Amino acid sequence: MNGPIEELVEQLNHLPGIGPKSAWRIALHILDTPEEEIAKLSHALDDAKRKIIKCRQCFTYSETDLCSICSSATRDAAIICVVEKSSDVFAIEKIGRYRGGYHVLGGVLSPLAGTTPDKLRIAELTKRISQMHPSELIIGLGGGAEAETTAGYLARLYRNSGVRITRLARGLPAGMEIEYVDQVTLRQALNERTDICYGENG
Repeated sequence: MNGPIEELVEQLNHLPGIGPKSAWRIALHILDTPEEEIAKLSHALDDAKRKIIKCRQCFTYSETDLCSICSSATRDAAIICVVEKSSDVFAIEKIGRYRGGYHVLGGVLSPLAGTTPDKLRIAELTKRISQMHPSELIIGLGGGAEAETTAGYLARLYRNSGVRITRLARGLPAGMEIEYVDQVTLRQALNERTDICYGENG
């Protein structure tokens, strides 16, 4: 049976990007941290978990029913950038150049992992397109095989919707997720986005 330190390390190791060595370093750092600082961290975690929800329109994290992006009068609601996860929204927002909206799919298609279209927020995206009639749909997914499959699926699904469908430029490193791309490359990819067309069998 694990002791308190081992249990802490095990829980930290569940966090994305935290390996066993990093988990041990963080655990030991926590043990060396004054109790009042740990109390602040605990309060911040509890506060965020209780107060942060998903935006009812784009499904990114928000403190209100409609996030600040979807409710902003200065954003262009006619452009929707489709991303895999909320961290991709934050990555693109850091650029400070994109003024459209977002739609967080909640993943990418992966038949081997059981992630089929009904497991993603594709039905919600279809509803948004039919109700809002956007002028452009930007496929803002990464460069991996599953992201490519998802991009192709969405392009075929909406090819007759009358919406211009584009994707981020190919300057993105192959296989890299959006949240890890540097801001210069991501800005260039967004500015140089291209139209995508998939045929019946493409």
